[in-house]
Amino acid sequence: MDARAAARAIDALRRGWPIRLAGADGAITLLPIEGATTQSLAGFDPEQTAPLLLSAARAVTLKLANQREAADPGAPVLIARERWIASPADAMAIADPVSDLMKPFKGPFRALGIVETEAAGAALNLARLAGLLPAYFVGPADGPAEAECSVGDIAAFADPKRLAIAARAKLPVAGAEDADIVAFRSPEDPREHVALLVGKRDGSPPVVRLHSECFTGDVLGSLKCDCGPQLHAALHEMADAQWGVLLYLRQEGRGIGLINKLRAYELQDQGFDTVDANTRLGFAIDARDFGVAARMLDLLGIKAVRLLTNNPAKVAGLEAEGITVTERLPLSLPSNPFNERYLATKRDRTGHQL
Repeated sequence: MDARAAARAIDALRRGWPIRLAGADGAITLLPIEGATTQSLAGFDPEQTAPLLLSAARAVTLKLANQREAADPGAPVLIARERWIASPADAMAIADPVSDLMKPFKGPFRALGIVETEAAGAALNLARLAGLLPAYFVGPADGPAEAECSVGDIAAFADPKRLAIAARAKLPVAGAEDADIVAFRSPEDPREHVALLVGKRDGSPPVVRLHSECFTGDVLGSLKCDCGPQLHAALHEMADAQWGVLLYLRQEGRGIGLINKLRAYELQDQGFDTVDANTRLGFAIDARDFGVAARMLDLLGIKAVRLLTNNPAKVAGLEAEGITVTERLPLSLPSNPFNERYLATKRDRTGHQL
């Protein structure tokens, strides 16, 4: 397994270049629909016959008959490239649900069987890691490719155990002058996760907050979510405790990336809640990996925590990785007119509790 191969494939996808992906049941070449141009598509598929690979969640939205009851929203679905799918823009209208209301009449679609199921499924996850929509043109194993990797390479790239401490320094912050910042990174992943250690460490379990990056809320003060207020409230809770640890995880938009999160915002403006917006884009409801947080705690020598969260999935995620959660501490903040529905969705559809 070579994590560097996966990193090169992710870089190629972000540039709109084709890649080759191999699994136990065969290999395929892939051109990301997002980023494809008329020229690159003609070079990849001169006969205009390359089928389109989507997730089952997106196939449900497109009302493909054999996907209406898809049990796994992340499962791969292959559809034929019909004559009416003549350009990258035509394919993008299929891949991106934001345009559904403007272009409601698509089809007919013809679902095809998938032989290389392992590679096809991994391709959808690779698109998420690249911050792209999970949608491709698919070619044969010997098709043109700028980079190549295997399913095992992707697993190696995403393995939290590759994370290591990169730097550490004193960092007094508002509300907690006695604090240290610790940065973590893996050799191939450009994302750098951060821990802020607040107060004097002793033998007691620290108050810990797992905070996933939210550029719009943390930096711009977005009122659509409660991320910014939760971040600052958590720091104050830690300052009032004996000691605490803020884990700032680079998993924007519940793991789908900033661009896709903004697409989800567009869908919310069309009336969908946060859960349906993510699945319409073709992603899981929550694609975050809390194994990253467990690895950071392990590197810091922390085996037990008092977890500041309303999300039981975070408790389960840490405990599954060997971190003991001695207590769950709720985090209650007032709502505003812009995030009331968001908070209700977290309560009613994703099990958040106070």
